[in-house]
Amino acid sequence: VRSRGLPDDHVGPVRVVDIEGIDSNMCCGTHVSNLSDLQVIKLLGTEKGKKNKTNLVFLAGDRVLKSIEQSHSTEKALTSLLKNGPGEHVEAVKRLQSSVKQLQKNNLNLLRDIAVLIARDFKSKPVQSQLFVLHRKEGDSEFMNIIANEIGTEETLLFLTVGDEKEAGLFLLAGPVEAVENLGPRVAELLGGKGAGKRGRFQGKATKMSRRGEVQALLQEFISHRSPEL
Repeated sequence: VRSRGLPDDHVGPVRVVDIEGIDSNMCCGTHVSNLSDLQVIKLLGTEKGKKNKTNLVFLAGDRVLKSIEQSHSTEKALTSLLKNGPGEHVEAVKRLQSSVKQLQKNNLNLLRDIAVLIARDFKSKPVQSQLFVLHRKEGDSEFMNIIANEIGTEETLLFLTVGDEKEAGLFLLAGPVEAVENLGPRVAELLGGKGAGKRGRFQGKATKMSRRGEVQALLQEFISHRSPEL
């Protein structure tokens, strides 16, 4: 019989459940005095087991009743939220998912347009600052990279952040290669995050976005020392 063995202190008989041609295994379940104590057995389906075996998924006794109660509560909540009957829940959720995807797509397109406009506004100024700092809560990595691409980082040092103003978010430091290599790890440390970069860009995740002001001060000091005329 396939088993992991018996405990050293085991005494008494051992029950073996043998289903001819299918399985033979030691019994390790709860015993009932009569099968009627189980009340009901619900077969839920099968799943792939080891060595080409198939596992049978089922519920028995009180677990069936608890499952029905939980399903009923879920169904009742969905009926209230979706404003339709149980038979229409699946289709209603599919419509919501489709709507959310479309909204996300529209939001992404708008963010791209905003990123381009922000960059163009900066470049249109008669005198451009050597440091550009921007935070936008609803942005993402692509939003920051679009701004960096549009502005150009040969002469301007950019510090861009997105996400929660005081907690977690994403950051991007872009600019002259030497400056970014020097400042990138220090920026990540100040923001309580980690990052990596190459070719004049250093980006990563941050956990302390509330320290953005300290990063800006660090960058401004760096620029001042490299540009005596400022």
